[in-house]
Amino acid sequence: MKAIILAAGKGTRLDGAAVKPKCLVEIGGLTLLQRQIETLRDANIRKIVVVVGFGAENIRAACDSEISFVENKRFASTSSLYSLWLAKEHLTDGFVVLNSDVLFHPDLLSDLLDSSLPNALLLSKTEDQSGPMGDEEMKVKLQGDLVVDISKQMDPFEADGENVGIVKFSATGAKELVGYMDELIAAGAVKDWAPRAFLEFARHQPLHALSTRGLPWIEIDFPEDYQRAMTEVYPQIESLIGWNSGFNPSLSPAAISFDES
Repeated sequence: MKAIILAAGKGTRLDGAAVKPKCLVEIGGLTLLQRQIETLRDANIRKIVVVVGFGAENIRAACDSEISFVENKRFASTSSLYSLWLAKEHLTDGFVVLNSDVLFHPDLLSDLLDSSLPNALLLSKTEDQSGPMGDEEMKVKLQGDLVVDISKQMDPFEADGENVGIVKFSATGAKELVGYMDELIAAGAVKDWAPRAFLEFARHQPLHALSTRGLPWIEIDFPEDYQRAMTEVYPQIESLIGWNSGFNPSLSPAAISFDES
């Protein structure tokens, strides 16, 4: 199984200008991307592909020689569905895909990979949410434990939880997913999020939702997300698994360094 990390976006919502890719933001002395790569390797996934776009050379420079890359040169006019579609040659043996702006407890990845469910996404259930979901959350509706709808536009009161941004597909599932992505891209859906393809898959094949069990995680889109990651989510993760963080609670979103050095 391979891992695909989607890291092509510009991330202007985080700092207003985005002079450095969002996945290179540091929390506890490591970038989000470094944390994901280390977590994948700890889970014995060695074949890792990073889809780059904005700041591609910076991301390449931040990775070691074992990492492979796919470049989305149209990153400014496309979204994550197109980025994942560009990596389709890497999906044939089954894969796990991660949004690069997610900080998460490593057990979440282990739960997903160790599960006997062939095709599944991680779901933070409504009862585990710290507050009501808004426009930014990728909401999921279930029937039993099967995904029946996934959308940012969904009424939060109809949703059963939020998509974490980590999804697993078997080799058979990946083949089906690529077919649906081909159809969507051919129809012009290059600006859609990757979950648009997951929904199409779920309409034809079982896509299970696996609970996060309340373990800490956060998607970092805005400065307030970064602040919460630094002061709340990362300390929770550290306390649970004992990462040596060098955590400094005095840091705030203004402390993010976006220089090119």
